[in-house]
Amino acid sequence: METKCETVDTIRRPIKGAQAPPTTQVEPIHPTSITHVTAPPTAVVYCEGNFAQIDGKTANGLVRHSQAYRIRSVIDSTSSGQDSGSVLDDAMNGIPIFGYLDAAVAHEAVIPDTLIYGMAPSTGRLSPADRGVVLQAIELGMNIVSGLHEYLSDDGEIANAASERNVTIRDIRKPKPSKDMRLFDGSVAGVKALRIAVLGTDCAIGKRTTATVLARALNAKGIKTVLVGTGQTGLMQGAKYGIAMDAVPPQFCCGELEGAIVAASIAEQPDVILIEGQGALSHPAFCTSAFILRGSQPDAVILQHAPKRAHRCDFPQMPMPTPSSEIALIEAFADTKVIGVTLNHEHMSEAEITDTIAAQSQKLGLPVTDALARPAAQLLAMVVAAYPGLTQRPPLAAI
Repeated sequence: METKCETVDTIRRPIKGAQAPPTTQVEPIHPTSITHVTAPPTAVVYCEGNFAQIDGKTANGLVRHSQAYRIRSVIDSTSSGQDSGSVLDDAMNGIPIFGYLDAAVAHEAVIPDTLIYGMAPSTGRLSPADRGVVLQAIELGMNIVSGLHEYLSDDGEIANAASERNVTIRDIRKPKPSKDMRLFDGSVAGVKALRIAVLGTDCAIGKRTTATVLARALNAKGIKTVLVGTGQTGLMQGAKYGIAMDAVPPQFCCGELEGAIVAASIAEQPDVILIEGQGALSHPAFCTSAFILRGSQPDAVILQHAPKRAHRCDFPQMPMPTPSSEIALIEAFADTKVIGVTLNHEHMSEAEITDTIAAQSQKLGLPVTDALARPAAQLLAMVVAAYPGLTQRPPLAAI
């Protein structure tokens, strides 16, 4: 992820569609040239009190990977003054954390284009303090991006302020009209690409991160891969294909996902299509995994699990399932197979990761790895072992 690019004469463009990222036009440095280079807009990610935590998963994902925005800084007063990469992954990434929006803006030569609301609270709504930061950003002329279930473009105070300052509000989860949605029609069966869904035993467990790492690894080996996003963070990161599934009426979920996969297949002609998972099939609070399995009809599944997580996120009375029980449920529910397990190493030491990988691999009879704590080659090997016939060509840029 590039964090050092300079912006020259940025011009904001109108948004087309609730989920479409804005475009920033950059004028050429040499006035004699007529070449125009389109650069992603710059962004500050607001994640007060939650960076590197479960509810900060959107901010966490954006500092690890973003094609749609150039992330300049993170706002979280509890980690102010630190490098976001060091806090999140023990590796410097050059994206600083500030305590307040004023400090983040003062750090830049030009006011950043965008404020991204980088949290996914269980309430799905703004707190009074969050509202104040959003209004402050609008007053500074910054566009707003939000993945909340509460649509900021429908909020009178925020919408009026944005109109007065001529800035845009991008509500990632705001779906298109139902008249424009599609029903499942079975056309996914005609997709030639290998389809792999990355599912999990809980929400906010790292499914999107694992899918992103795997997409990069496959493309680097010349196995053309497209990642289809199914949640707000993946769409913010710049997923070319996908929908925010939990914002789509249930009747259309399978069809909308099928449509995104078919579109990716036709336009990109990939070898592999990865489908980002949501929630967990066994979790009673979420139906999205069921829609993903039905709509994508995956050939295979990779399961993400957090061994040290005692209970489901936000449900302390609900113990975590075992990988074996989730695998059995997935394979009973859909005509697919789980080809491997990946770990979320939260609260685990290096020795515990190593021991758990060995123990789970032996118990499950499947390859097990950790997408962040172990080389991506191990994740790649998991797929190639299951599908040795995948064609390898010269390395490709991740899609």
